[in-house]
Amino acid sequence: MKEDIVVDTVVVGAGFAGLYALHRLQGFGLSAQCFEAGGDVGGTWYWNRYPGARCDIESLEYSYSFDEALQQEWRWSERYSAQPEILRYIHHVADRFDLRRFVRLNTRVVSATYDEGSGRWRVATDDGRVTDARFCIMATGCLSSARVPPIEGAAQFAGRQLHTGQWPHEPVDFTGQRVGVIGTGSSGIQVVTAIAGQASELFVFQRTPAFSLPSKNAPLDPAVEREVKADYAALRRKARESAAGNAAYPVPTQSAFDVGDNERARIYEKHWGAGRVSIGRAFTDLLTDLRANDTAAEFVRGKIAATVKDDRVAAALLPSHPIGTKRVCLDSGYYEVFNRADVTLVDLREEPIARITAAGVQTSRREIALDAIVYATGYDAMTGALDAIDIRGRGGHSLREKWQAGPRTLLGVQSAGFPNLFFVTGPGSPSVLSNVIVCIEQHVDWIADALAYMNRHGLSRMEATASAEGAWVAHVNEVASRTLFPQAASWYMGANVPGKPRVFMPYVGGVGAFRIACDRVAAAGYEGFDLSAGPRSATADQGTAAGRSTTLT
Repeated sequence: MKEDIVVDTVVVGAGFAGLYALHRLQGFGLSAQCFEAGGDVGGTWYWNRYPGARCDIESLEYSYSFDEALQQEWRWSERYSAQPEILRYIHHVADRFDLRRFVRLNTRVVSATYDEGSGRWRVATDDGRVTDARFCIMATGCLSSARVPPIEGAAQFAGRQLHTGQWPHEPVDFTGQRVGVIGTGSSGIQVVTAIAGQASELFVFQRTPAFSLPSKNAPLDPAVEREVKADYAALRRKARESAAGNAAYPVPTQSAFDVGDNERARIYEKHWGAGRVSIGRAFTDLLTDLRANDTAAEFVRGKIAATVKDDRVAAALLPSHPIGTKRVCLDSGYYEVFNRADVTLVDLREEPIARITAAGVQTSRREIALDAIVYATGYDAMTGALDAIDIRGRGGHSLREKWQAGPRTLLGVQSAGFPNLFFVTGPGSPSVLSNVIVCIEQHVDWIADALAYMNRHGLSRMEATASAEGAWVAHVNEVASRTLFPQAASWYMGANVPGKPRVFMPYVGGVGAFRIACDRVAAAGYEGFDLSAGPRSATADQGTAAGRSTTLT
């Protein structure tokens, strides 16, 4: 029988979040064991190796800020770096800060159970071992649970089937093949653009068209790099105080109707040419007023229609949802792909997929013969990776069951009933609506500072109170209800997963406002959290005491 491993902290996941958590834990001497299901560190960028995989946040900002020497010495080759370069960066960080020694690779966490007698977590992995830890930090990622749709007949297909989020490590050659790509979100747009010139024929199966803007990607301008690195701290500070965690995005100061039609078009044209997804922040009311949003959406629809030569295809590619309420994508010539004679758009609103056959895809109208199928069907976002682990807190209660009607957290960092269990960029935080590395550093710093506070004060247990959690969930929902976000059937709402509750999961109040709320809680002695020197009984009142609730706005 394998003996238990005893550490202060278990970290689940060795992507950007898990590695930074390990680095911070080293800083004040807590022992840690990290478990990573993949064969190497990297998280999202380990798994997503599909052709065209690239970040849509500029590299100078999509990077760690915690070490000045690191950010000065690392050189990015492109404005928007591709997956291989981002993965090299993550490997460099792991080696530079000697983090690999804490990571056990090819090891999946299957359960985490809170022991009320000892006040510790027992974390079981698929190799049969159990690790005993005081704290458990879930750095499982918001987009890490790849979702393959349950299409009838998929097992019969004679060709190769691939998912963008579980791409093989060896190169995949589509030369001379008839390829179908199912899904046209961010990964679908990238993979379609990358393989259009390689496959003999490409069929793009689109259920819901997305808004995509040109990235204007290019080798990183040395002058831009020098300017940023001359005062990196200023750029990072601006990002932390911004709405989206991105310093490059302008801060709007006027309504879309405060200017005339010509001036509005000029402003949209500037955003279109900037190579960013910042058009949704061109005016103050684009995410709250549908009439204002329509002005931006129509501008982008006009650009799509002007690019695609076939009017019927162009019409099928025009999104109908308010721009910005689903993820706005960046591309490197996506719409131009549909001007190729060897690329066919299959509009699933007109001819839905009936089944997959041995030879290809059968729609309601025809059978399309294929040699390979690529699923760009996304993820069970924000909660999927956590749901895959049997997490049980006080009284043996299941997190999965608690979240059946939608996730409930305080600040996206803890859920009542689960002491000393922390989430990094969990539901109820800005996470997927932002430059996620800014949010990762903020959340990890907050957790690490809380653990250091507990150590200084002789405390051993921290748990969100039910009353404070309820106040935060209500606030998250109320802020979202003021916007157009709930009008779109997005993965932010869980709409891409059948049976998943339709609840808007991230916090739309902005990165800067969220940071202020978190800092206020910490400054008040972690108001809204119950802190104690020992395990708490399952019958304790969660709305009192150190568990005083707080109004978070």
